[in-house]
Amino acid sequence: MAENWNRTALLVIDMQVLTYLLTFQCHNVFGEIEDSLSLSLQKDFIEDWSPVALKGAKEIVPNVIKAVEVARQRGILIVWVVREHDPLGRDVEVFRRHEYGPGKVGPASKGSVGAELVDGLVIKEEDYKLVKTRFSAFFATNLHSVLQGTEINSLVVTGIQTPNCIRQTVFDAVALDYQHVTVIVDATAAATPDVHRANMFDMKNVGVATPILKEWSESKA
Repeated sequence: MAENWNRTALLVIDMQVLTYLLTFQCHNVFGEIEDSLSLSLQKDFIEDWSPVALKGAKEIVPNVIKAVEVARQRGILIVWVVREHDPLGRDVEVFRRHEYGPGKVGPASKGSVGAELVDGLVIKEEDYKLVKTRFSAFFATNLHSVLQGTEINSLVVTGIQTPNCIRQTVFDAVALDYQHVTVIVDATAAATPDVHRANMFDMKNVGVATPILKEWSESKA
């Protein structure tokens, strides 16, 4: 695993209080730009009081926090990928639309507590926040153009959950020919360890690197 930290981004995905989905710019050792994607660590996806919380999501929060710290030290672009939905559900997948509407607060409704990032994760001025309404961070968003505009060609992915938002984002990144795609194994999560391992196996088979946090943190550019 060799990455150019100046051409890398860290994606932090769906690390929100809501969490039913629980699912850096720097030069890497290949001399390329790597980007860090942090997927949806939002309260609705993580906190115990949420009806859509992912079991085990809380356990990865410290590792996601550490991954963000390492990314900042390396000068990696951090992209915070979050779900924020219209309170009436007009931009939600059909299979979940019944959870939204007048008098209801659906998962990750814009402005709700559940759409907030979990404690310990803070978006800073130099970071980039991306709002998505589907599993993939690339679907119907400007993520690809933002990454191209900053000459990012490598992605590091954290967040939840592995078979949904993580997997679809990763496979889209592979299809879009990002040179290096990394998923940090212990900074991502699924409903069960078996589901997590099976999806990691699939992603590894298409050339995705799957280090643990310690390995990634100690890797050299």
